[in-house]
Amino acid sequence: MELLQLTRKEMSQLLICLQGDGEHPDTPLSILQKAWSSNHKQDIRSGKSFSAFIATSLPPILEKLIKQENRNPGLSLSEIVTLGNQIEHTHFSITSVQNWVKREIKEWIGTPRQGKKYSIEQAALLFLVEDLKATLDFESIRKLFSLIFHNPDDYDDDLLSPLHLYAAYSSIFEELDHDNDHVVDAAVKPFSGSAHVQLMDSRIQEKAKSYVEELTHLNSEQKEAIANTIVIAILSVQSAYFQKLSKQYLNATIFLRNLGPM
Repeated sequence: MELLQLTRKEMSQLLICLQGDGEHPDTPLSILQKAWSSNHKQDIRSGKSFSAFIATSLPPILEKLIKQENRNPGLSLSEIVTLGNQIEHTHFSITSVQNWVKREIKEWIGTPRQGKKYSIEQAALLFLVEDLKATLDFESIRKLFSLIFHNPDDYDDDLLSPLHLYAAYSSIFEELDHDNDHVVDAAVKPFSGSAHVQLMDSRIQEKAKSYVEELTHLNSEQKEAIANTIVIAILSVQSAYFQKLSKQYLNATIFLRNLGPM
């Protein structure tokens, strides 16, 4: 069975839809339909969409969200972990997330805000942590959060909410990956070595600065903090992809050993 996977942008759209701020007319179902369709264009063109979808595994958490009538639902940690594992190139474990909540980012995640369950913003914060930990240690993540979110117990003083920060860098990353190969495109023509890296860094910074200029309620220092955080997050997402690719090669090398010619 094929596992339905979402890009980070698609996940952010789903979370914003679930939060129900009234600005997004999409439903969870329409967002998931678009996500599935974008990966099965050939099946749709050839009239094989039904058989292709039958071969797709839809986890219970997505079935639940499709049927969700109330906006801003609470999510258990296990549901957040399951939802997080629908994001491409991520690997959440319930043990790790429990450790984050109890120790590493305890003061930032706080207690469940939806009765005994966690809010959409808290889920977005955990998705942020998953991305950032590819390049940052937890002490650095906490320092970064203190610049953006200020008081862990009050979302109103955030420079940008966890959900909108997640949506911002997810959208920019996808915008910079025109060919959908999970690598930020440096330019139309190929560059190599340090020139490629510098151009890639320059493009990310340009997009991040362009985004924060729209945040008119922030001063220049606050805008710089958000822009730098977006750059860090995008580079972390990029690093996470290469880490996963490296592990795939390692696993293949070990598994296929002594099985004959590769």
